[in-house]
Amino acid sequence: MTIRLHARALALATLMGFAVTAAAQKTQLLVYTALETDQLKAYQEGFNKHYPDIELKWVRDSTGVITAKLLAEKSNPQADAVMGVAASSLALLDRNGMLEPYKPLNHDALMSKFVDKKNPPAWFGMDVWGATVCFNTVEAKKRNIPKPETWKDLLKPAYKGQVVMPNPASSGTGFFDVTAWLSLWGDDNGKGGGWKYMDGLHENIAQYTHSGSKPCNMASAGEYVVGISFEYRANSNKAKGAPIDLVFPKEGLGWDLEAFAIHKGTKKLDAAKKLADWASSKDAMILYGKNFAITAQPGVAAPLANVPKDYEARLVKMDFSWAAENRERILAEWTKRYNSKSEKR
Repeated sequence: MTIRLHARALALATLMGFAVTAAAQKTQLLVYTALETDQLKAYQEGFNKHYPDIELKWVRDSTGVITAKLLAEKSNPQADAVMGVAASSLALLDRNGMLEPYKPLNHDALMSKFVDKKNPPAWFGMDVWGATVCFNTVEAKKRNIPKPETWKDLLKPAYKGQVVMPNPASSGTGFFDVTAWLSLWGDDNGKGGGWKYMDGLHENIAQYTHSGSKPCNMASAGEYVVGISFEYRANSNKAKGAPIDLVFPKEGLGWDLEAFAIHKGTKKLDAAKKLADWASSKDAMILYGKNFAITAQPGVAAPLANVPKDYEARLVKMDFSWAAENRERILAEWTKRYNSKSEKR
């Protein structure tokens, strides 16, 4: 009996030793992200089905915050990879020499317009996220506020104090709204029609938030009638029963890519390349397509409820290199003009 107990104890100790060794052998990959918190689990599980020996450690915040953090850490980089951060931000990091070029296994399946033009590319797109207005029908009826159809409708007196939108310095959604309006109506170094539009909109703004999701959440909760947000959050909130209509303004929609890049200087390059290979795969695109109408691999995303079939045709023409090159100037001008209505951190 004693011998059996010793044998069992030895076997258990051996198994525990194996488990400790296996855990010690897991590679930890530090991934900076602006992905929505409610998406991370599915993406991590999808990746670990293929690469169970790599553990993803997420550092998550809004796009502008993550971008600023990466730039601040330029001389002492911490991240191994950047996933689900705006392509306009990754183009800026690339201009600063902070990305490791890599052509992922599934590169040729990606639409060329959603991939960095260099060979090998510094970054590649995962999916498109674009502007959507969340309009609370219940509160609007109480206040006799009409449903907007255009961006310029939001300048009307009926919307005064009832519009919330993201701050472009902290939110990627807010930044693509601003760059889209400048593309549609002109920049001219602070004197163009895009700035005149934002001057008018500012008169009706109640608050600029530090999150792209928050304006839609506030409109969904009835705090305000109009929340300028993006289609994933709008579609998700409506599916949960929020009394909102999704509005896609007729002039055109700002957008950006959730994109992937390997951080230059990572000591875990092989693991980072495996994450890049998975992030560009059809399996990953199927997961992205559950949240977004357009994925970097065509024909993968199923139609989303409440998102129009011609959604892609409504996207304004975006130049990520121009956005990266002019980001600092645009944000400085925006902050000078409008920051008085930003929410306090």
